Amino acid sequence: MKRTSSLLIAVLAVFALPVMAQTATPNLDQRQANQQKRIDQGVASGQLTNKEAARLEKGQDRVQKMEDKAKADGKVTPKERARLQKAENIQSRHIAREKHDRQRDLNHDGKKDRPTRK
Repeated sequence: MKRTSSLLIAVLAVFALPVMAQTATPNLDQRQANQQKRIDQGVASGQLTNKEAARLEKGQDRVQKMEDKAKADGKVTPKERARLQKAENIQSRHIAREKHDRQRDLNHDGKKDRPTRK
């Protein structure tokens, strides 16, 4: 009995590994984590206003939904992977643009700081 169950487990593991390998997207997951850190750092430093951060978070959620949809059938195809990479590239540009657009909230009061005139 023990031998049969261990054999069954081994056979199931052999068939499950390729499926798990095809649905795993570790690079994309790491990139999303890095971009989330960039957003959090921008809020903490005042480079991003609350409104900008909310808009960027919405974009991150959109990419996550795309990833979930790609994984739904059990396999992430090269075409889906390329589409996800493109969405991450666009999101990365949005984060960079918003962080460097000179709209600041350095005192963290929820309002944009006005530039000082000389």
